[in-house]
Amino acid sequence: TNKLEAIVTAALQGNGKELELISNLKLEHLAVLNDLFKNLSHAIFSDIEKLFETIEKNCSVYRNKGYDMLYDQVVSYGEIISTTIVSAYLNEQGVSNKWIDIRKVIITDDNYRDAQVDIDKTEQKSKSFFDFNKNTCYITQGFIASDNKGNSTTLGREGSDYTAALLSSILNAEKLILWKDVQGIYNADPLLFDNAIFLEELTYQEAIELTFYGAKVIHPKTIKPLKDKQIPLFVKCFYEPGNSGTTVKESRSKKINVPIFVVLNDQVLLSISLGDLSFITERHISRLFALLNKFKLKVNLMQNSAVTFSVCIDTPKGQEISELVDLLSKDFKVLYNQNLTLNTIRNYNEDHIKSMIGNKKVFVEQRSRNTVQFVTELL
Repeated sequence: TNKLEAIVTAALQGNGKELELISNLKLEHLAVLNDLFKNLSHAIFSDIEKLFETIEKNCSVYRNKGYDMLYDQVVSYGEIISTTIVSAYLNEQGVSNKWIDIRKVIITDDNYRDAQVDIDKTEQKSKSFFDFNKNTCYITQGFIASDNKGNSTTLGREGSDYTAALLSSILNAEKLILWKDVQGIYNADPLLFDNAIFLEELTYQEAIELTFYGAKVIHPKTIKPLKDKQIPLFVKCFYEPGNSGTTVKESRSKKINVPIFVVLNDQVLLSISLGDLSFITERHISRLFALLNKFKLKVNLMQNSAVTFSVCIDTPKGQEISELVDLLSKDFKVLYNQNLTLNTIRNYNEDHIKSMIGNKKVFVEQRSRNTVQFVTELL
């Protein structure tokens, strides 16, 4: 996905650099095919060639349609290519399966890079495409879909989890297993915290809270479709498939009794004011949120005083923060800080805060009964 995003960026620059990047990425995939398939005349080789030709064509056709639309017409092919290879290889190994282009199943609006699913249309199509009386194994994609005009759309980074939850709910699955490169869900990122604690079980509510504050193990939209149908979720490690992993399900007795630490880097703290000590009202805030929505930026924290309103957001993808600032500057005095970290602690005490924040410079602090958040310098 990262390499496809680089292709999108290069295509927008219009200097032909994307052709070299596409060629390099194709060679990487052809190397994989050479390892997997002994028969070099296997149809998979021509299939993958055609898919990369489509990526190149889309770079040209959608170059002037804006970053978001170009992104979805190019980045979506990462899922198409990888599942095409997996499906062909499994069939070659005697694991019979049917490959489905999920873009023909999941229908969304045209809000590219963060499309909203039309549940009714998707439900109708899902039940016609997936028939387990005819096939026991399907290979399909996550993260991608299409709008009513047939253009590819995406559901947000890491959206494959959400796709799996949608299909599980629609098809009344007994359970959903998400395979990750970690044992399951921890109270903190094991790569950042040496003493991270493994969580054997979470409630739906607790899982939603974790994803809301930015925990990256599962996509934020994953939980609701599962909760609606009371479908248990298992987060397991593909390196050690025999381990039980973390279970997410409805429970009245099981509560998290350890602190939860979430770290979001590459944050921007953006503050607006009117410059003449006028109050910031709902009308002003709605203008800010309209622009954040246009740039597809999620607000991770917000705070207001009488004359200032501040938000902590992810660094814009595909645009410079200066573009957003320039638009806001037409109506407001704008201040911003880049390269910050948003630190969140749930079930906190002062020792937890001291261990996480230490001597870092704090730009914003916000506390509630169960959660504390600090915007700090990036170290």
